[in-house]
Amino acid sequence: MNKKREIESSVKDESLIEKRREQMIRGAVTLFKEKGFHRTTTREIAKAAGFSIGTLYEYIRTKEDVLYLVCDSIYDEVHSRLDRLDIEKGSISVLVSAIEHYYTLIDEMQDEFVVMYQESKSLPKDALNYVLNKELQMMAIFERLLTQCVENGEIQMTPKEVVMAAHHLFVQGQMWAFRRWALDDFTIQEFIDIQTKFLLQGMAGENISIQGAKS
Repeated sequence: MNKKREIESSVKDESLIEKRREQMIRGAVTLFKEKGFHRTTTREIAKAAGFSIGTLYEYIRTKEDVLYLVCDSIYDEVHSRLDRLDIEKGSISVLVSAIEHYYTLIDEMQDEFVVMYQESKSLPKDALNYVLNKELQMMAIFERLLTQCVENGEIQMTPKEVVMAAHHLFVQGQMWAFRRWALDDFTIQEFIDIQTKFLLQGMAGENISIQGAKS
């Protein structure tokens, strides 16, 4: 994993830094979604986070730092959840669990995902490159899992098909955040089950029972 980007802080207490930055993220996500990155001020972010502008600048240096923290928090959570799974086992049941973990996270962090993709272009070049690399790392988790499934005879796919399938399941999950307004008739579990069914059928070329894969 590439080294985590360092954001300067005049505060030395790591637990306090984490707490304050989490408050900033929550406040900034709401503002960025409502007003956009460029129209939101650091003073507004500080107010939404519950402290003064002076306190804000003890933990970050620029507004871009806050957007970066929003993006990075998503990737940290994805890694945290998927790292709990036995990826090396390479089975359909693990794949189904990975999809469910990831799509459930998207449901829980809908606003963060929308803000990340809408506003990440506003990041400085080096920070944007970091964000893109982190996304590739997440993709690599699914590629590794799919490759293990192929090696274990669970599915039959070429290396290029594995890459495409990983991209496909990754992006299809994000539909829940971007198209949520049009999916009011679906619960998150219905969305997960139907998308998983489509993905597995596409990879296997035949009908596969999700319940059977989960068992």
